Amino acid sequence: MAVEGGRYIAVEPGVELFIQDVGQGEPLVLIPGWTFTTEVFAKQVEFFKQTNRVIVIDPRSQGRSSVTLHGNNYSTHGSDLAKVLDALELGKVTLAAWSFGALTAWEYIRQHGTDRVKSLITIDLSPKPLSLNHETDWVEGPLDDIAGAYLFATQDAEKQREFVKEYVTGVMFQGEVPADELTWLIEQSARTPHYIASNLFAAGMFSDYRAEAKLASESIPTLTIISEHWAETAAAFTKSLTPKTKVEVLGGHLSFWEHPEKFNEIVTRFLGGSKGEAEVAASSEG
Repeated sequence: MAVEGGRYIAVEPGVELFIQDVGQGEPLVLIPGWTFTTEVFAKQVEFFKQTNRVIVIDPRSQGRSSVTLHGNNYSTHGSDLAKVLDALELGKVTLAAWSFGALTAWEYIRQHGTDRVKSLITIDLSPKPLSLNHETDWVEGPLDDIAGAYLFATQDAEKQREFVKEYVTGVMFQGEVPADELTWLIEQSARTPHYIASNLFAAGMFSDYRAEAKLASESIPTLTIISEHWAETAAAFTKSLTPKTKVEVLGGHLSFWEHPEKFNEIVTRFLGGSKGEAEVAASSEG
C-alpha cells in the first residue's frame, strides 16, 4: 500500500532510508525507537501535517529501509540523519525522537552541533541508559536486568517477539492493549531481524549522551516527555543535568500512541513557545 509522501533517500551505496514527507510549514522530524517504524507516529503525522512539514524516518534496518549488516549503531544513525536533512534541503528543524531514536538525535548534535536544530523533543529516554547508580540515576534498569533482557530478546526471532509483547503490555501502555494493536506493534518490531536488533540494543544501552543533552539544553529550546512509571527519578535527573529543559509527564512509554490528543497538545504548546523564544533571540541579536 502506498504511503502518503513516502520516498527513499540513499545514504550510501546500496542503503536507502524510507521517509514520509507531508504537509507544509516549519519542519518537524520524527524518529522512532529501537526496531520500530514511521508508522508508530501515524497519529502525529495526521495531526501536525495540518500546520507543519512533517518528516518521519525509518532508520536503517528498520521498517521499509534497507536491512544492512553494517552501521547498526547510533553513530551511523546520526550521520544518516544528517544525510536525510541534506537531501531534503532542510534548514532549521525540530527533532522529535522517541526512545532510542533520541540517541540518533543526540548523536547528530555530537557530530554537527545545534546550528541546524531549532528545538529538540526527546520522548522517554535518559541520555545515559545504564549506570551502576540505578537507584538514583534515570536508567533503563539495573545492569543485571538489562543483561538478562538482552540475552533473552536477541536469541532468535521468536524471543524478540516475546520480549516486545512483554514490553508493550508492561511498559509501553498503561491500559489494556487491544489484541490487534499488540499484534501490529510486534510485527513492526519484527521487521528488524533479531541479529540486528541485538546490535542496536547493545549500542543503545551503552551510550552516553549527557554532554549532548546538556549542550542542546543550553543552546536551543528542549523538551523531554517522561512516562509516569519513573517520572520522579527521571524528572529529577533531567532537571539536575539540564535545568533549562522543559519536562512533561504523560502515560507510558508509548504515550503518543495511547494518549495522542494530550501528547499532541503538549508538543503544540512547546512548538509555539519555541517559536516565541527563537523570535526573541533573533530580535536580541539584531
